[in-house]
Amino acid sequence: MIDGLGTGLILILPIALFAFWIWMLVECLTKEPSEGNDRIIWVLVLVFLNYFGAALYFFVRRTERINRFGE
Repeated sequence: MIDGLGTGLILILPIALFAFWIWMLVECLTKEPSEGNDRIIWVLVLVFLNYFGAALYFFVRRTERINRFGE
């Protein structure tokens, strides 16, 4: 049987991951500059790779975009 902490993690972790994915998708759609096909490619990465794509966008592209464009 799963104790209280395990049940909480089972319920909270998917919700947190989904919220993170939505946050990265919205950020990509609203703040990603339209240089070439960058926005389209990142949206496809986010949609098809789900949580892994969101983490990839967060650690790779988001930090690069903030350093380059300030947003």
